[in-house]
Amino acid sequence: MPHTMSRTGDVLAGFHAAWGFESDSVLIRYERGIRTPKLFQALGERRVPLEAIEGVTLAPGRRGTVVLRLEPRPGADPLMEAAAGQLKESSDPYRLVLPAERETLAEYYADELRALLTESGPAERHLVAPPEAPLQFKAYDGKAGFDGTAVSFRWFWTGASSAKWKAGDQRFPIGELSGVEWRSPEVFEGHLRLLRRDAGAPPAQADQDPAAVVFGLGYGPVHESLPFAAAVLAAVRTSAPVPAVSAAGRRDPADIAERIRHLGELHQAGLVTDEEFSSKKAELLSEL
Repeated sequence: MPHTMSRTGDVLAGFHAAWGFESDSVLIRYERGIRTPKLFQALGERRVPLEAIEGVTLAPGRRGTVVLRLEPRPGADPLMEAAAGQLKESSDPYRLVLPAERETLAEYYADELRALLTESGPAERHLVAPPEAPLQFKAYDGKAGFDGTAVSFRWFWTGASSAKWKAGDQRFPIGELSGVEWRSPEVFEGHLRLLRRDAGAPPAQADQDPAAVVFGLGYGPVHESLPFAAAVLAAVRTSAPVPAVSAAGRRDPADIAERIRHLGELHQAGLVTDEEFSSKKAELLSEL
């Protein structure tokens, strides 16, 4: 007879989060207090199926605490797959920090969970639900948006490189993508880059790649850009390629006029050649 938790439905509350134990999953609810990491506040609530977990650890924490942690299977959670080990320990959504005096209770739940785990190794598919679209955030050089079917980049005049202005605002249907590269804004050269099917090697620098937005101080924070990357990654994993022509669509005439105006400014500044100006202007007009 399969083992079941003897106290199914119990809740273990720690600092910044509470874990609810069910027969087939752990429901994690994050607090929204001012001291709660912003990533936790953005996630709100997550249900982690037991099949997505391959281990449970309990270890001493800092300043009189203990830490109960679930070890997700590789590939089971799009958020952790997108993070690729870049999250700080304090922002790890699978850690529950408890007062040291609750160690015995934490050990009880750890043992109960371990007895229920049957899976290990890489997961064949995502088992933890991704953040829901629509999602958006401001990067240093543009605004990124995801509506569930396509990712859009709208460049900022003050931050985008001339290479991105020449390329124009971008829209990438999910079916044209093969993955997402997220580099934390808390490290050097943070960015979010979309990996395109059959597009060849991207430019080495993200600020020259129209399929990437770059982060900076106050731009693309973890709690905004990482859930975004996870949602896109999950959509990519479950989608089939679609013909590139499906990305075509009519643009707002006011938007086209604004793009042409900026293109003209680049031309006058000598950043765009006569040939490039004429070609890009004709391309923009054809979208009306």
